[in-house]
Parts: sequence; C-alpha cells; structure tokens
Amino acid sequence: MLEEHIMRITDKIHLQFYRRLFSIIKEREGSLTAMEVFAVEVIHSLGAPTVSEFADFLGISRPGASYKVASLIQKGYIVKEASEDDKREFRLRLTEKYYNYISLYENGVKDYVREVEEQFTPAQLRSFDGILSKVESKIDEANPLIRPAEPQD
Repeated sequence: MLEEHIMRITDKIHLQFYRRLFSIIKEREGSLTAMEVFAVEVIHSLGAPTVSEFADFLGISRPGASYKVASLIQKGYIVKEASEDDKREFRLRLTEKYYNYISLYENGVKDYVREVEEQFTPAQLRSFDGILSKVESKIDEANPLIRPAEPQD
C-alpha cells in the first residue's frame, strides 16, 4: 500500500511538471528532447558528475555520454568546468537556463507542500518529515553515486 501511494504521488508530480514544461517550452530550436530532459535530470541528481560518472550511472558508453553532454552544452543547459581537485577532470555543472527550467518543477512541489502544511498539525508534519528523511537515507544507501544537487548560485 505504501509503495503504491509513493508511486502514484511521484507519477502525479512528474505529470504536473511535464504539463507545465510542455506548455512553456513547446517545440523550438534549443528545446530539450525527452531523452535530454532525462539526461539533465540525472546530472542534477548526481550533483556535478564527471562524464565518466554520468556514463557509469546510466550504464552507457563514454562516447554516448559525451554526445549527450555536447548536445546539452550546445543548448545551454550545462557547462563543463575543471574540477578543483584535479584540473584534468571536468565536472558537469548546471546553468541558469537549467535552473529556470527546473523552477517549473520545484514551484509545483512547493505548491503541494504548502497545501499539505495547511492540512496537518506541526506534530504530524514533524513525524512525516522524519519518515521521509529515513526513506531518503535508504535511497542514498542503495545509490551511492547520487549526491545532493548543488545549490543554485
């Protein structure tokens, strides 16, 4: 039952996001393909990965990952920046254009959260927050490549 609720909730959040996205982006030069949307979301979730980390996480070849990265760079959604630790290594960083795009999703989630906060007591919300924190920790344990997304500058 819990699994079904979580799946339905995430599906509904994604669908609302896609509706907003398609109403704004439409088909025009520089817009993202469906696969590019997924690729940029993976880069966001991995928190500035290298091309190799991106490829490894998706289980695709490095040339295939490089092709996707080049397309996202050309469209202005990501940039490659030299790593502070190793200047030979490049990290994929999200651009302002990406953050404008992701704000569609985040604003939708914020709207839902505000509505939930109005319907429950502070104690219920703390309990729910604790449960979600434990679920998130389990997901992190199962997916060590996922790092928190970097905050927008």
